[in-house]
Amino acid sequence: MAGETSADRVGEGEIGVRGQGTRGAFRLECMVKYGTRCGRWALIVLMACVCAAAVTSTREETSEELKARLASSAIGDRPRLCVEIAQKQLDAADKLYAGDDIEKAQTTLTEVSAYSEMARDYAIQSHKYEKQTEIAVRAMTRKLNDLLHSLGREDQAAVKEVLTRLQRVRDDLLGAMFHKK
Repeated sequence: MAGETSADRVGEGEIGVRGQGTRGAFRLECMVKYGTRCGRWALIVLMACVCAAAVTSTREETSEELKARLASSAIGDRPRLCVEIAQKQLDAADKLYAGDDIEKAQTTLTEVSAYSEMARDYAIQSHKYEKQTEIAVRAMTRKLNDLLHSLGREDQAAVKEVLTRLQRVRDDLLGAMFHKK
């Protein structure tokens, strides 16, 4: 064995690589010999991580949980939370209008405008998330406009009121971001 190269040992059932000496042959031998066992453990760990990530990413917080977090969060994080609550409430109002539950939908719409206004106030106060808040309010305005056109004339008054309030929120945010000096 002393003086043999890896190429000499290839014939004996061991794997060798030319030009790498015994060190390269040892690496390949270990990979072949132990690779399947290590590969199985790596695959198991990888699958566990993927499953854990899938479980945590699929769960969204409800608007009630977000409202509870709002009180204990820092002032800089509040605009984002308020916008998220307003978006969830708008989705809920849209579903309620689709289900012909007009009274609950109108109540939910008042929460949309209230949390949008809170997001505006916190964003202006903390000077954080102003642009993101304005963009989110603009998207909610578009969604409300689509909802307005799908409703009958007698149900449009509450949506128009919320649209007016959201437009005021946008104007205030734009004024805060681009104030004259």
